[in-house]
Amino acid sequence: MEEKKFHGLDHLRALAILMVLTYHYRAFKHPAWIDTIGSVGWTGVDLFFVLSGFLISNQLFKEFKKTGAIKMNLFLLKRFFRILPPYLFTLLLYIYIPVFREKETLPPIWKFLTFTQNYGLDVIHKGTFSHAWSLCIEEQFYLLLPLSLGVLIRIKGFSYLKLGIMLLLLISIFIRAFSWYEIILPHLNSPDFWKQWYQYIYYPTYTRLDGLAIGVLIGHLYQYSKPFKKMLDTKGNLLLLTGMIAISFSFWFCQDQTLASASILGFSLVAISYGIILIGAISSSSFLAKNKSVITSQLAMLSYAIYLSHKGVIHLTQRFVEKNHMVISDGVLLLCCFLLCLAVAVFYRFFIEKPASIFKNRIINL
Repeated sequence: MEEKKFHGLDHLRALAILMVLTYHYRAFKHPAWIDTIGSVGWTGVDLFFVLSGFLISNQLFKEFKKTGAIKMNLFLLKRFFRILPPYLFTLLLYIYIPVFREKETLPPIWKFLTFTQNYGLDVIHKGTFSHAWSLCIEEQFYLLLPLSLGVLIRIKGFSYLKLGIMLLLLISIFIRAFSWYEIILPHLNSPDFWKQWYQYIYYPTYTRLDGLAIGVLIGHLYQYSKPFKKMLDTKGNLLLLTGMIAISFSFWFCQDQTLASASILGFSLVAISYGIILIGAISSSSFLAKNKSVITSQLAMLSYAIYLSHKGVIHLTQRFVEKNHMVISDGVLLLCCFLLCLAVAVFYRFFIEKPASIFKNRIINL
């Protein structure tokens, strides 16, 4: 049977990549309005986390309901061919084509290859390809989630999953609170503040479990809770409205990330808010689910390739314009950069992702 397609999630994935683009574009020559819109763009990554948590867990829970087991090898094989080929190609660009680098210094290569780059990342001095930190978290999640579910199944503790998810949220909050008061606060007025904040609050997996945990919780409810499914049948638009109000509050709450309150509770509020929006988006009664869009579906399909390559593409584009003394308005330059990001993503799609998918299917069908 063909897997159900959540068309509403295409809109959210497209929104997430646009938010990330505007957030990162602030580091380059940009129109003034990008500073305003891009200031909340960092939450696009959190939206990706919630989406990944739901989509991956829903797939695993569905398989478990059907077969009573989780095929770990098949799951990892699919993830390998989906994630690794575009990622390794981008990493090769950064290693062997220095002009592609948006900054001068690349973190140690072994950290990229082991997906541990997000630990101890000095984004101030080694910020090239720094945005791969979120992919490191997702890769660790892809490994730990099925393993954890397998352990719960083996010890017959599957019924405690929801309690475990809530515990993960509390642990993340506790670790952020500890890191803030014991590590960050002493550097509050020093030049090292942002370096410490990123290294101990923003990048580590154990402080960023909120979005993934919320996504897994929604996946569990979707597969196992009849009242939840009943609510989805009729409350889609109300959930979307509630989620939009909640995320607006979260933006306000996190407007100053240097505050202890935002550093400790902000990621949880953002994750919960996006979780409510996601629930609305998967509801067949919501306008997001009912209105398919070629634009958002294609943008969603290209989002991973855009995420990997966009900084290098923007850097090369603006460097070319500057070196050739071209007079282009900031708005037109932004449009050119965006279109080139799309073009490069299409290249990834047809020359890297599709061949990898074909090869994956051949292996699976052996």
